[in-house]
Amino acid sequence: MTSLLDEAFAHHVWASLRLIDACLALTDEQLETTVPGTYGSILDTVRHVVGGDSYYLFHLTGDPAWDIDEDHMDLVELRTAMEADERAWNELLAGDLDPDAVVKDVDSGGYERGASVGIRLAQALMHGTEHRSQICTAITILGIEPPGLDVWDYGDVTGRVIEIPPAP
Repeated sequence: MTSLLDEAFAHHVWASLRLIDACLALTDEQLETTVPGTYGSILDTVRHVVGGDSYYLFHLTGDPAWDIDEDHMDLVELRTAMEADERAWNELLAGDLDPDAVVKDVDSGGYERGASVGIRLAQALMHGTEHRSQICTAITILGIEPPGLDVWDYGDVTGRVIEIPPAP
């Protein structure tokens, strides 16, 4: 680990990949499941999670490779994109980031936004967490147990958390 944010982004990518893997087992009909109050169908929300991640990387790096067309990607393509995002986050976080530097962007509708690097990093993590939760809700509605995605699960899988139960 090179920065305090490395673990947070490693979890972020791990959780997204784990959720995509769970979605690969769903039928096309199940992937179209929607739940009131959430972003959209399971597939559309996975696309939104990966697309958002690439959007943040595009604006933080200026690299057009992160300007993807997620709306037409299937789950395998989305997984590949998320794996690439993992490498990009690692490289970005290893650099000399100024958390107060303002990054400006203009969306396709002409809306302009200036936000600090620190806010953009926080938004990337929050965005992924919120929408992964919505996908898990939709999977639960289908009667399927969603994968564990929280930070403790990540810590258990990576050996970064060691739990010792009390003696009987």
